[in-house]
Amino acid sequence: MVSENQQSKFEQRLGLLDATAIVVGSMIGSGIFIAPSLMAGIIASPGVIGILWIIGGIITILGALCYGELAGMYPKAGGQYIYLRESLSPLFGFLYGWSLFLVIQTGIIAAVAIAFAKYLGVFIGGISENAHLFSLTIAGKVLYLNTAQLVAILSIAFLTFLNCFGIKLGVLIQNTFTFLKALGLVILIAASFFFFNGNGASLVSFDTVLPPAATIGLAAALAVALSKALFAYDAWYNVTYIAEEVKNPTRNMPIALGLGTFIVTIIYFLATMGYFYVLPVQQAAVVADNRIAAAVANAIMGSSGLFFVSAVIMISTFGCNNGLILGGARVLYAMAHDGLFLKNNAKLHPRYHVPTNALIVQGIWASLLTLSGTYSDLLTYTAFASILFGLLTVVGLFVLRFRQKDMERPFKVPFYPFGPLLYILVSLAFLVYVIEGDPWNSGKGALIIIAGIPVYFIRRYFLKNQIQYGVS
Repeated sequence: MVSENQQSKFEQRLGLLDATAIVVGSMIGSGIFIAPSLMAGIIASPGVIGILWIIGGIITILGALCYGELAGMYPKAGGQYIYLRESLSPLFGFLYGWSLFLVIQTGIIAAVAIAFAKYLGVFIGGISENAHLFSLTIAGKVLYLNTAQLVAILSIAFLTFLNCFGIKLGVLIQNTFTFLKALGLVILIAASFFFFNGNGASLVSFDTVLPPAATIGLAAALAVALSKALFAYDAWYNVTYIAEEVKNPTRNMPIALGLGTFIVTIIYFLATMGYFYVLPVQQAAVVADNRIAAAVANAIMGSSGLFFVSAVIMISTFGCNNGLILGGARVLYAMAHDGLFLKNNAKLHPRYHVPTNALIVQGIWASLLTLSGTYSDLLTYTAFASILFGLLTVVGLFVLRFRQKDMERPFKVPFYPFGPLLYILVSLAFLVYVIEGDPWNSGKGALIIIAGIPVYFIRRYFLKNQIQYGVS
């Protein structure tokens, strides 16, 4: 492990506004522009869909409050990795960091970067997943590099480069793009309700719940539809990775988590209701590529609406990826500091006080993942591991309440134990659904986690020998 006197230290330069912007900016990516259409294909009632978005928001807020208690107890770089390490065991912390590096964080970075590139293609012709630059045949399999992948890689490299110049620059980018994407959504919401003569009565209609072509029961349909909303709410926990760089973290971290998730819940609900105010639910379910925001903007603004929404989504995905890149590298730093990742990733830049090496390693791996599949493939690979570790982290809250009864808790999650228990039950049900609905890719996620177990013990063995024989 790297001693404190061998490196520079993180600087506490971020205030409550900065931390809240990271929560909001990391959550709002591309999901809100697509998920309501997917939900309309499952549930044929705008009123019920609106309730599902509120339920998803409440569940997310409950999880955020649980993490707020943990962040107050352990205001260190690494966030969820630290919580799992301290509550369950170092093995669980390592498996989380291992999965985060291989698929969770880097996979989402790659997927969001591809989404950014695809929407840039609306303005610059020739940027597409179908525009191949060259192909390479390896072991009978043809690999392609297309222009969307190239732009995605360049965007990851650019954001990684900028974040190497200090946390303030990274957060300045985050604040700017969070404001712009929120403004874009507010404009779209206002335009939907005030500049379009829609049917407000349909928003509170609960008459027809299942579409005529439904092949599953109501309970299953509600669960599947809720899953789309929960994916759009994901990534709120990224701010916990940078807790060590937040001023007064024991106060500001819980507030930022609660406030940020609440703000996004309101925006998501209003945006969804605005969509269905403009488009009937049956029409919303069949819009091309589920691009409901583009269809709504086109109905209000004409052909210029496509360019408006494309610009908003580009801003949204670019800002989202900045938050993911900024936060993820801190987990690699924390793991390296414990001797469980590449040693040089435990170093901070002496001038800018950021984990430059960890940022570069993360950027390289995320860039390689852009070559591994489509946007949909990349998201699927991350689902199982992300849900599982979120559940385990809240389980860890109960463990710490029992084992560390006397430890100072500047913030305690309200409604304990009922709120955390509800979060665990919903996550467990959601996990069962993911396994049942996509056993192949869930199995891949499980195998990635399991593969980390021997790596952990091998690494611990060599680390123990290094300490025993005085090898640095």
